[in-house]
Formats: sequence, C-alpha cells, structure tokens
Amino acid sequence: MLFLTSLLFSYFQTSQQIQKTTANGKEMLSNPRLLPLEGTLNVMMNQNVSLSCHVDSGSPPVRYTLFKHNQKVSTLNRPDLTPGLFNLTINSASDVGEYKCKAENNITNGGKYSKSLSFTLIEPISKPVLSSLTSQAKEGQNVTLSCLSVNGSLPITYIFFKGKRSISQPVKMQKREAAMIFLFINSSSDFGTYKCRAENSFRNNTKYSNSFNFTLAEERSHSQPLIISLVLILLLFIIGFALAIPFFIIPSYKAKKFKSTRSSTGLTSTINAEEAEDDVIYTEIEPIKPEEEYINISVIRREDEKAEKRTCATVYSKVLIRD
Repeated sequence: MLFLTSLLFSYFQTSQQIQKTTANGKEMLSNPRLLPLEGTLNVMMNQNVSLSCHVDSGSPPVRYTLFKHNQKVSTLNRPDLTPGLFNLTINSASDVGEYKCKAENNITNGGKYSKSLSFTLIEPISKPVLSSLTSQAKEGQNVTLSCLSVNGSLPITYIFFKGKRSISQPVKMQKREAAMIFLFINSSSDFGTYKCRAENSFRNNTKYSNSFNFTLAEERSHSQPLIISLVLILLLFIIGFALAIPFFIIPSYKAKKFKSTRSSTGLTSTINAEEAEDDVIYTEIEPIKPEEEYINISVIRREDEKAEKRTCATVYSKVLIRD
C-alpha cells in the first residue's frame, strides 16, 4: 500500500513537470504575485506607492501588465525573471481601488493573473477633544469622560490618562463616535488632571488631547432653600399689595370718605350729566321726630355766580311716613 502511494505521488510530480515544460525546453510561467514595496496597503492622499509583480518560475522573457478595476494601467517587459515595478500616485479615492497584474511569456496562452489587492486610504487624526457632561463634582459622585477626534481615518484607538498614568485599556472605535469611560470620585486625589490619546493606522501620528480638571462642587446648606422660599413669598406679597392699591384700596378709601362727608352734613348732591356743570341740586331731609308722621324736604337750586343774579328758590314739602 505504501509503495502504491509513493508511485502515484511520483507520477503526479512528473505530470506537473511535463505540463510546465514544452517540447523545446521552455517552461510555463507560474502565477505572479503582486505586493506593495512599502509593506502596507495603508496610504494617504498624494502619496507615491510602488507595486511589485513577479513570478517564481517560468522561461523568460516575461511581460507584466498592471490592471486597476480590470483596466490596463501600464506594461513592463523583463528579459529575465526580475520583478516588474509599477509606480503610482494616490491622487483621489478612486486610486485606492482593486489592483492585479498579469504575467506572460512566449509560450503562455492568455497569461497568468495574480490575486487582487486594494489600498486603504488613511488620514492623519486631528487633536482629540476631552470633555465631560459636568465640570464640577463632589466626593462619592460618578462622572464620565469622552474623547473624540473629528478627523482621521477609522478605526481610531483611544487611551485615557490621569497625569502620566494610564487609567483605561485601549478603546478602538470603528465609527466616528467618542470613546467614553466612567469614573468614581472617591477622594480629593481624583480631582487631578486628565488627558486622552488618539491614534490610527497612520504611522507616527499620535495626538494628545487638552487637559481636563474636575472642580469641587460647593456643598449647599439646608437653610438655603428655606431662605429662597421666604424671599419669593415676600416678593409675591409686595407685588400683590402694589397691584391692589389702584384697584381696591384707593376706591375703598374714596367711598368711605364720601360716605363720611355725607353723613356729617346731611346733604346729598346730585349732578345730572345732561345738565350744565354749574347747575347743582341739593336736597336736605330733616330728621323724623317720634311723634310726627311727616318729614320736611327742602330743595335748593343754585346757579353760576357769573350768570344773571337770581334769587335762589327753596321748596319745602312734607311727606307722609308710615310703616
């Protein structure tokens, strides 16, 4: 059984060698490999990059052709098996599309193609901003810190610091969202200086945020709410009293004064709106005596002194008073 297996393996290797070599001793090309010389597919705008296309075996000369999105970019001829080098400049987002190369020699029908590769356009990150929902805190309070770079290619990794000491594990954000950590203010030492650091795949591009400090919130005494309530009640009372003066107090005062004047003189004056202002009628009512059933009523008519002098007329009458 082992002998049969070795025999089949030798036959397979021999058949492969026959397929690679033609009758005149020419060898067919292997599939080419397309690789970036920089060793990374992360590129930035306006960056120059180089791609290497080469075969491991085959008979030269070799012709290499580079394609982008199945469209031919450039062709290179090599008299031997040295790689073909293609130089590119990333001018726009479309330049980071899919690339592949083809290798041909005189005996290869249709040529051999490499696997495709694509560049990733990266952008340097901007300085991150460290912020919190509150700038004041007190001992025993939970607070949050958030760190965000508004520019820079994703993903972005954030780390939080207190002073020079890291206080969090690296937080990798795949979306344009702030990284957040939750802190517990346990003592006065937790009111130190905080920072955060951001970095992405762009080489040598690490940025630190602004410094952030929590301030100690002042403790409010229990009497402050009571004092504020009393002040508000006093203000409402003053406002209500001021509004009541023209609508209630002054009219009431005038009415009492008028009533007091009328009761002291025993006279009642009546002004008719349709008559002249200098024409006033006064009526005097004599008090009723217990033994009488009648009262005397006198009516006096007065006119303006500037008019023609006339004798003021007084009219008396008696009115029967019964229950």
